Amino acid sequence: MADQGTEGLLSPFLRRHRIMAVRPFLMGRILDVGCGSGALAGLINPESYVGVEIDEASLKTAENAFPRHSFQKELHSVKEKFDTVVSLAVIEHVQNPANFLRTLTQCLKDEPNGRIVITTPHPSIDWVHCIGASIGLFSKHANDEHEKLLDREELSTLSKSVGLMMVKYSRFLFGGNQLAVFARNP
Repeated sequence: MADQGTEGLLSPFLRRHRIMAVRPFLMGRILDVGCGSGALAGLINPESYVGVEIDEASLKTAENAFPRHSFQKELHSVKEKFDTVVSLAVIEHVQNPANFLRTLTQCLKDEPNGRIVITTPHPSIDWVHCIGASIGLFSKHANDEHEKLLDREELSTLSKSVGLMMVKYSRFLFGGNQLAVFARNP
């Protein structure tokens, strides 16, 4: 598997816009789940950042590019709690989004201002992504590995099922991508 954020002509553009969308919500200690080659790490002080990436080649690239930042291969290796847990364009790749969101919640500090911030493609553009991936505009690997694209209602329902509430939702990149910010449900 390659770094899917660089595979495809428009993938770097999409990655930059995902990062711009989440940037206002980054605070405190940050856990970046599915960090790829570490693009988000470049915006965060090394002592405030931990990245997790299962793809060894991407992880090695991140470690080489950001040697002062902390990276892990597996999420269960991370034992501390974080103020912000970020996962950009990952939830659509997991078989069980509820378990994934529950796992992210376990990494969150038990404080009222803690947040989980995700981005994910909107289901309405799945056909665009499929065509774009087939002609090299987007990552073919990323498209092939999509399990399910979730819409706003599904994200909200999912968050409630794991004890979270959606505190912010927006669409960006002409509505093709979604930003969802979750907090613990008091």
